[in-house]
Amino acid sequence: MLEIISTKNAFDNHGIALGPTLSVNLNKIATLRNARGGNNPDILLVARDCERFGAQGITVHPRPDGRHIRHDDVVELSKIIGTEFNIEGYPTEEFLQLIEKINPAQVTLVPDPPDALTSNAGWNTLQEKDFLCDVVARIKASHARVSLFLNPDPRMVEAAALSGASRIELYTEAYAKGFYSDPVVALKPYIETANMALQAGLGINAGHDLNLENLNYLAKNLNGLQEVSIGHALICDALYFGLQNTIQMYLKQLKQ
Repeated sequence: MLEIISTKNAFDNHGIALGPTLSVNLNKIATLRNARGGNNPDILLVARDCERFGAQGITVHPRPDGRHIRHDDVVELSKIIGTEFNIEGYPTEEFLQLIEKINPAQVTLVPDPPDALTSNAGWNTLQEKDFLCDVVARIKASHARVSLFLNPDPRMVEAAALSGASRIELYTEAYAKGFYSDPVVALKPYIETANMALQAGLGINAGHDLNLENLNYLAKNLNGLQEVSIGHALICDALYFGLQNTIQMYLKQLKQ
């Protein structure tokens, strides 16, 4: 029988997170539920359990077609989450009204078109500067922290800071793909972008295709990393290891 790892190692004796924090993305859980209808698995129960097992945040990304997390899920989750609630999405009027209704801790803005399978590019903050300034100001009025989804491109950092955002989330698909051939080369543009972000006063998050094999190297070598958001790989691993063990395994990889 698989041994259950203690959840007490997510924080030190003073309640401070050990390494970057882990936010679990629940989109894949919602996809599984929606495949059969009904409420199995129960999104609210899974969110509570993720927190109980050591996750320091919950992430969801509602999309216009409702194919996984739905807007009513977001509302109900906002009532029960005790850690950080992070809402990802493209800032349509409907999305912005949802944010203003629930006041999450963090909003991660992504430039996804409505039919995107998953987030696959960061903002061009130079071209979208005025738009982002207006959107960020509106979200900050609801007291949420704003993070902008960015490619590993130092040229995008200054405009991201000027938008009023507090953090960037580095889109890590290219790192994940290049990790197996040469992790040093794969991470280099991320380090350059992160260093530029730190100089601009921005916090650093990361997400996309992070897993148990590539996460520790990222956490050890990306200066200033504060948070990772992981869904697909973590839920896949949970099929084999169980959700409680899997969350602890990811937290262990984040310890520097």
